[in-house]
Amino acid sequence: MSGALRRALRHPSFVVGGVLTLLLLGAASLSLIWTPWSPYEIEVMRKLRLPSAQHWLGTDAFGRDVVSLLLVGARNSILVGVIAVGIGVLAGVALGLLAAARPGWVEESIMRLADFSFAFPAVLSAIMLTALLGPGIVNSIIAIGIFNVPVFARVTRASAKAIWAREFVLAARAAGKGRARITFDHVLPNVASVLIVQATIQFALAILAEAALSYLGLGTQPPQPSWGRMLNEAQTLMFSDPRLAIFPGVAIAISVLGLNLLGDGLRDLLDPRLSRQR
Repeated sequence: MSGALRRALRHPSFVVGGVLTLLLLGAASLSLIWTPWSPYEIEVMRKLRLPSAQHWLGTDAFGRDVVSLLLVGARNSILVGVIAVGIGVLAGVALGLLAAARPGWVEESIMRLADFSFAFPAVLSAIMLTALLGPGIVNSIIAIGIFNVPVFARVTRASAKAIWAREFVLAARAAGKGRARITFDHVLPNVASVLIVQATIQFALAILAEAALSYLGLGTQPPQPSWGRMLNEAQTLMFSDPRLAIFPGVAIAISVLGLNLLGDGLRDLLDPRLSRQR
């Protein structure tokens, strides 16, 4: 354990990504118990104030404190990311393991269904759901989650197929173990590292997708703060007060960068071939 920790601390991508991700999680956690001002309170008399000791990053066009909006926006981004990636992991991993364990028509059916799902990216799926059910954060989560299912299914199936061809799995089959027991005892533990890395990458993409949907008015709805909605509200003030677009844009960029770097670091640390090279 100490050797793995030392190796992790020597990995720059893992360290930088971990710090940035912790900042995101810290901001979201802080917003649960404290914000400098109420992110829902509109005060026209203090609109578009510049950064000061009272409002650290100033106020927006509605007089809301920008720091408070960013903190609560981080919480919403994490909420969407966790649930959407969770949907992808639960459904996609199950389908991928089933496809690897049952070659033939079962595998082909699952993979063709995954190919069909790729024709409907998260934004397009959200537009269709909005037309049927109306805009909202729940529909955004469903759309992003559905898009994550085929991603995890394909990654899981490819990794699991390689494990099924290994000697220890062949020995387990020769010993009389069934496919279900082999899947949970041998295949799933050996593909877990790949899934962890993929989850961090999809988490970053989910944050981007949520911001894009909120920017289009399909995601988080007023009065709930969102980084995407902050960008949407700031677009008319780009030349007169660009900081209102810069701050949420930087928050999105830092979050996505941190998760991607964390994923790269985890990939290197969890892959035995790459870890031996370091």
